[in-house]
Amino acid sequence: MPGYRDFVPRQGFQPTLALSPDAGTVAYSSNAAGRFDLWTVPVAGGAPRRLTRLPDGAVRRIAWAPHGKSLVFTADRDGDEQYRLYRVDLDGGGGPAGPPAEIGAGPHCQRVLPAAPFDAEGRRLVYAANDRDATVQDVLVRDLAEDAERRFEPPPGVVFRPVGISPDGRWLLTGGFRSHTQVAAYLADLRDPSAAPVCVTADHGDGLFEPGPWAADSSGFYLRTDLWGEFVAGAFYRLAAGSLEPVAQHDWDVEFIEVAGDTLVWSVNQDGCSTLFARHGGRPLPLPAVPPGVVSALAVAPEAEPLVVLLDTATRPAEIAVLDPAGGVRYLTDARPRAFTASSASTVEPVEPVEPVEPVEPVEPVEPEPVVYPSSAGRYVHALYYRPHTPGPHPVLLSIHGGPEAQERPEYMRSGLYQYLLARGIAVFAPNVAGSTGYGARHQKLIHRNWGGFDLDDLDHAVCHLRSAPGADAARIAVMGGSYGGFAALSCLARLPYRWAAGVSMCGPANLVALARSCPPTWKHFVAAVLGDPDTDAGYLTQRSPITYADTITAPLFVLQGARDPRVPRAESDRLVERLRRRGVDVRYEVFEDEGHGFTRRENELRAYEEIAEFLCGHLLA
Repeated sequence: MPGYRDFVPRQGFQPTLALSPDAGTVAYSSNAAGRFDLWTVPVAGGAPRRLTRLPDGAVRRIAWAPHGKSLVFTADRDGDEQYRLYRVDLDGGGGPAGPPAEIGAGPHCQRVLPAAPFDAEGRRLVYAANDRDATVQDVLVRDLAEDAERRFEPPPGVVFRPVGISPDGRWLLTGGFRSHTQVAAYLADLRDPSAAPVCVTADHGDGLFEPGPWAADSSGFYLRTDLWGEFVAGAFYRLAAGSLEPVAQHDWDVEFIEVAGDTLVWSVNQDGCSTLFARHGGRPLPLPAVPPGVVSALAVAPEAEPLVVLLDTATRPAEIAVLDPAGGVRYLTDARPRAFTASSASTVEPVEPVEPVEPVEPVEPVEPEPVVYPSSAGRYVHALYYRPHTPGPHPVLLSIHGGPEAQERPEYMRSGLYQYLLARGIAVFAPNVAGSTGYGARHQKLIHRNWGGFDLDDLDHAVCHLRSAPGADAARIAVMGGSYGGFAALSCLARLPYRWAAGVSMCGPANLVALARSCPPTWKHFVAAVLGDPDTDAGYLTQRSPITYADTITAPLFVLQGARDPRVPRAESDRLVERLRRRGVDVRYEVFEDEGHGFTRRENELRAYEEIAEFLCGHLLA
């Protein structure tokens, strides 16, 4: 039987891609060498090139300068989420001409890079920073030639996230966020030195108007909006008329919109799977079908030649691939694990020398089955159910996604943890409970200021569904989650009346008051809108906190915590573990001294999931 590490992808990726101006090279962030560094690979295929060696950093966002001679990127250190902005110049061969140079060096703060941060000439660079006030995210336009900056401040209660400068150089487009479902578009006239950003979507309502790429002729910009119904549509805002025109409407959410010249590409989230559509010159442009999975990033050239995606499926880890109209999906990377039969037949050049290893018995990966189960008040919950190939009944892991405004989708989850557990005979049930995205605005907003309410009710009904489902062993059910999912897992253990076999919380908040106080300062308004205000809502937040019910937890528990976590204070996890251990509860506690909220070091991530696998197998297969 292969071990957990035989299921681990050969590399992982951050959800960011950048296509060079000549459309010949893709830049990306990979942890193939241990940390998330900046890499490039030719679109035609070939050996990847590593451009950075950050000893304590992780590359998060990437953009290519219009002249193609340099790249800019953001990176934080040991997961502290204090992103710094860098530029790396390239030599004639496409490699780095020197070490990365920091841009806008100054106070310790978050710097946020949009997907298209440069003007057409590459002289001005747009980014956001909370350097002036830790609780406010301004937008800065930096003149790289004169080393000068122009600052735009948001209205009270709004977080600015820049989108980019119009191709004619006149307009700065920025998103103004009050929550994930309250987003407006702002424009500032860069020709007027005293102009302030103006909200241009206010007349259309107070919902979602998330701005996206500019039209090539600067006549307007594309955006995502819920103006016309329950699901998010693609629209075009025309500057001259101030009008909104639908361009992509489906019975599911539009999740990405990208533009290159006269080519428009968008992705639709159809019950968790990404489906791509394209239009060129106003007419449909055929694209090859992608395997059922998730496109988490895409980069496009005119006429979609090429169209590069970061594609993740339940049975193949995230990969960079080119969609060829004639040839279908052509992979530029190969992250497939040793446990799968096809991994030995790669046609992609490895990123690092591969040492010979002993062959392992091949395993057939498991595709998830879509499930819909009833919950309270006539609601229904969508879930993915992974069943082992072996005969049941099987123990089950109830796996809860983070967010909470996120979605469980058919991806290669937890660096192979799902597939390893399935190979060991453990089923995985992953629901999209109240608060999840992808199933309409009403379902998503049920979580707002109601953590541990409808969502916990949906998890209660998930257990009821499993207890009556054929092939599931109702006496052996464990629960696991990370971030918000960790909170939900702790809530299940503390507040639902079941005899749980085990629980796992990865960077999960046990105290919602502490979470609300500790989140990044620029999140203050988000936190108040989605979670609650720690000053005025302390009673409700305490009532919904797992720590309040710690004395009811009896199941074996594994808690994983980053010592540098800027959102979930280590002290709160220490407190929870101490209370449980005083009562004799079996608690395993692992603190990662050089990590924050999640993992940036590959070895830490693999050690964590290997230990989780050992813990779950020990309690579910005993």
